[in-house]
Amino acid sequence: MQYIYLHGFASSPKSAKAQAMSDRFQTIPIQLNIPDLNAGNFSQLTITRQINQVAAFINNSAPVTLIGSSLGGLVSAHLAKQYEQVQRLILLAPAFGFLSHWLPKLGDEAMKRWQQDKYLMVYHYGEARSLPLSYDFVTDAQQYQEDILQRPVPTLILHGRQDEVIPITASRNFADSRPWVKLIELESDHALGNVTDKIWQAIRLFCQLP
Repeated sequence: MQYIYLHGFASSPKSAKAQAMSDRFQTIPIQLNIPDLNAGNFSQLTITRQINQVAAFINNSAPVTLIGSSLGGLVSAHLAKQYEQVQRLILLAPAFGFLSHWLPKLGDEAMKRWQQDKYLMVYHYGEARSLPLSYDFVTDAQQYQEDILQRPVPTLILHGRQDEVIPITASRNFADSRPWVKLIELESDHALGNVTDKIWQAIRLFCQLP
């Protein structure tokens, strides 16, 4: 079984959550692969590019467990729909309905400028600076709707009740109509920084790790 961690939007493999998971996998020890989904060019980021990047990384001969954080969770879910190698999903505050939650916060004027100028400056937490993001990100993301995610892959979702980025109702709605999905609600926000131990214990149990 391969284990692959997909970081979130405007994040990196060096994020606190990614490193915390990596450290815990090393204690077992099992290698946790953490590809850089920025691919050296955040400005041209799309969900399609991320899916293709991870698909090329998957070893056809081995089953895969994907651990996806935020937008990485959304990408993981769509990878599981397309690739039989994905045998398990662990989604940390997955970004279901990402555009519907994020774009309204930008406001109508910012959206119009983004369409006109083709690029929007977005703060990148991994780089600790603002970087331009192409409007192609939005047009590409519009095709990735949750209703098409119907492959019954064993799925564990961990989501904070105080999530200020992706409301927990997004995960509740996803889990309600899919009996193969288990949702664990945590007293935390989007970063899930205060519940790392609880997340790890849930992952160990779900994956039957030593």
